[in-house]
Amino acid sequence: MFWNAFEKFSVQGSQFLFGVLLARLLVPADFGLVGMLAIFIALAQIFVDSGMGSGLIQLKQRTKHDFSTVFIFNFAVSTFVYLILFFSAPYIAKFYATPALLNITRVIGLNIIINSLSIVQRSRLKIRLDFKTLAKVNIASVLISGVCSVFLAYSGLGVWSLVYRQVIYSVISVVLLWYFNRWKPSFTFSKESFKNLFGYGSKILAAGIYAQVFQDIYNIVIGKVYSAGSLGYFTQAKQLTALTAGTVTNILQQVTFPILASLQEDKERMISVYRRLIRMTAFFIFPVMTILALMAEPFIELFLGEKWLPTVPLLQWMCFARILYPISTLNMNILKANGRSDVFLKVDLSKAPIMIIALIITIPISVKAMVIGQVVTTLISFFINAYMPGKLFGYGILSQLKDLLPMIYATIAAAFFSYLSTMVTDMLILKLTLGVLSGLGSYLFMSSILKIDELKEVKILLAKIHR
Repeated sequence: MFWNAFEKFSVQGSQFLFGVLLARLLVPADFGLVGMLAIFIALAQIFVDSGMGSGLIQLKQRTKHDFSTVFIFNFAVSTFVYLILFFSAPYIAKFYATPALLNITRVIGLNIIINSLSIVQRSRLKIRLDFKTLAKVNIASVLISGVCSVFLAYSGLGVWSLVYRQVIYSVISVVLLWYFNRWKPSFTFSKESFKNLFGYGSKILAAGIYAQVFQDIYNIVIGKVYSAGSLGYFTQAKQLTALTAGTVTNILQQVTFPILASLQEDKERMISVYRRLIRMTAFFIFPVMTILALMAEPFIELFLGEKWLPTVPLLQWMCFARILYPISTLNMNILKANGRSDVFLKVDLSKAPIMIIALIITIPISVKAMVIGQVVTTLISFFINAYMPGKLFGYGILSQLKDLLPMIYATIAAAFFSYLSTMVTDMLILKLTLGVLSGLGSYLFMSSILKIDELKEVKILLAKIHR
């Protein structure tokens, strides 16, 4: 958990710094153009993996034929999917009425084939819980690709600096993964292995497609109904929340799945770990997202500049839309880790009508209304996601809310003092500094008063790291 957290926050911190530089060198429409393609690339990547990477992790015993089968399947599917995307590029450009998307789609789509070469390598490291090596690979990749993209943007390449950034990142990470992993495929394809892995992974694939469509459909709608500039503001708000809630969610998805899967035979211990993870997640994410929402205006103006101020209300609402997302991820991960990919899929699909209704209502109003709709659907989704773990493992909605209440009380206090401290000055940097420090300080003080166990755990962990 430590190494994965170190990697994720290092990567997100680096991406934020490079993002600030790129935001000052480029215009919102450049980010919007890349955002228009997000759903196509993400869906293609899900098809390539097909849930089989997760299948390898979930297996109790794995053979060389299992790894080789997944590798061959991933590469074959990635090539096929890229060809579809390549020949679909003119239609994508026509759909958005943006001719520049033709070449952008074909170049950025190369990531699909490149990333297929790393799926087995990443799965092998996760199975061994070797997140230290993954940290080295991802941090090196983001630094090299970030430096290259800033140089290209400074040289006047515009949106292509964002495109090449993604391609360079993929190439560097694949090269490093193969160097550190020292695994070579045997190039044997086992029908039996494929049948077992795809039987499990197909449900994860279906759930992944569904989740990605609803996550990125906003990009399609905003890019089509509104403008590239509006999508640029939305994309920037989305990326900033990814620094916090998104990072925690990624850590939980990558680390907790193999951990919980390894505890399948010890239900009591697994549920104990699961409960501690939910409490620790809330302990970190609740105050951070709330303070980010309160500090959105000085934060955006200070780091990105006045041209990005329309991002502020979107960022504020998106913070609250993402605040429960990491906990929902844990509730879904415990189903997946126990081999219940069928239940995982059913729970995910049950939320579709709610999200569709929210979209239908909010699309004609404004981009801000669409984000507010996300807040409502996220809250409802939390209750849906928590229901099945409660039924199967005895740790459901009421138990989770009872555990989360102390963190909610402490967060309300933090929000009050954070907002109060910003009233004393109009200087952006001082307002931001006072807001963050007073908010976090009051949160830690209230956590101590309320005797929140997670504060003690953090102190013990920091002491161990220091030693």
